[in-house]
Amino acid sequence: MERVSFTKMEDGTKEDYDLLARLEEDLHADYADRLLRWVQWNEGETGYQISRFEHALQSASRAHRDGRGDEYVVCCLLHDIGDLISPYNHSQAAADILRPYVSEKNYWIIRHHGLFQGYYYFHHYGEDRNARDIYKDHPWYGDTVEFCEKYDQNCFDPDYEPLPLEFFEPMVRRVISVRKRKSP
Repeated sequence: MERVSFTKMEDGTKEDYDLLARLEEDLHADYADRLLRWVQWNEGETGYQISRFEHALQSASRAHRDGRGDEYVVCCLLHDIGDLISPYNHSQAAADILRPYVSEKNYWIIRHHGLFQGYYYFHHYGEDRNARDIYKDHPWYGDTVEFCEKYDQNCFDPDYEPLPLEFFEPMVRRVISVRKRKSP
């Protein structure tokens, strides 16, 4: 395997960074496959009536059936992908994974959906269910409320028939194939 010449980044040459860029492109080649596997890792017992994997499929299926575009549907499919690696800030983890590939609006919705979802249960723990209102004047506040209402809080239904993961694979590949921004 080719390697860079440096041990400190400040000593790297253009050739070194060209090599790393090429290797990063190779790593990105199967990124959609890895994301699809990752969402499947959410299969298993959770305490909900369905698995997190089934929750993801329900969310994406509802969005697709409502006529949402591919990017939005993919955001629904992957919105909880951060649960496994970062349960206390899963929204931020999922949003940052998606950030290079989605609009600022969809990034914002996914990044904040965890707080907004608290509307449905924070009060059971003596917390403010309206904590999301700190963003009341934000232009995407209503969009995030809608996301949680239509494509998150109601997607734990064992009787709902979601589309299979294979249905969403082409969408994931299309969305992940185009970087909208290089860095945050």
